[in-house]
Amino acid sequence: MLNSDMDDRYVIIMAGGVGSRFWPLSRREKPKQFLDILGTGETLIQQTFKRFKAACPQENIYIVTSSEHKNLALEQLGINPSNVLAEPFRRNTAPCLAYGTFRILKENPRAVITVTPADHLIIKEEEFCNVIRESIDFVRENDVLLTLGIKPDRPETGYGYIQADNKKPVEGHRNLLKVKTFTEKPDIDLAKIFLQSGDFYWNSGIFIWNIRSILRAFEKHLPDMFSAFDDGKNLIGTDQEEMFIGRTYTECKSISIDFGIMEKPIMFS
Repeated sequence: MLNSDMDDRYVIIMAGGVGSRFWPLSRREKPKQFLDILGTGETLIQQTFKRFKAACPQENIYIVTSSEHKNLALEQLGINPSNVLAEPFRRNTAPCLAYGTFRILKENPRAVITVTPADHLIIKEEEFCNVIRESIDFVRENDVLLTLGIKPDRPETGYGYIQADNKKPVEGHRNLLKVKTFTEKPDIDLAKIFLQSGDFYWNSGIFIWNIRSILRAFEKHLPDMFSAFDDGKNLIGTDQEEMFIGRTYTECKSISIDFGIMEKPIMFS
């Protein structure tokens, strides 16, 4: 039984990447998220998992990874096997999040979901967790799709950028800004312009939303994907889930959540 706001908090950790940029250290059989890249004694996914346990019950944290890495995730995190969702093959982040969202919907239609990559390095963890908690509180009451931007300190060409409207913060929330544009990885000249303008932030790939908002966004902007999952949602969480997901993934195009939803105009009435 759900008895507090804490019970409505969920996390989806995206751990399906192959870590090609870290080759040869990161290989297909053990991508970077499953490695102790920093020599801390913990892998990146272990650090991410521990970080979000501070803001969410452990049983509400779901890992979405490839089927070939499911056992690796279970070994490193020691969690319930039902909390590791295995993708039959890679289809980018939109199908990954559709799968995670419909799995959570089966459990709690009032869920507030934080989405994060498995391989981020966070130095100021307490400050980060405070931002996540504030974001969760905001989206619980507001039908918006919220993303975290990182203030750039150099003209980086390897990241996507978010242009924010710094002149119009959301009333009562000084650091909450409306998004103007998203830009994929720019060339060096454009990256320098972004840095000088002061209006651009690195796209962290971390998102926070309530479940009704993201489902409406899927239905509007990726209707075929939404229908594919919605048609068999009652099979999720049953012994037919693996078969259903295998069939559904063949119907889903490979598309990122950024391009498929976040970069589209989001208007909720």
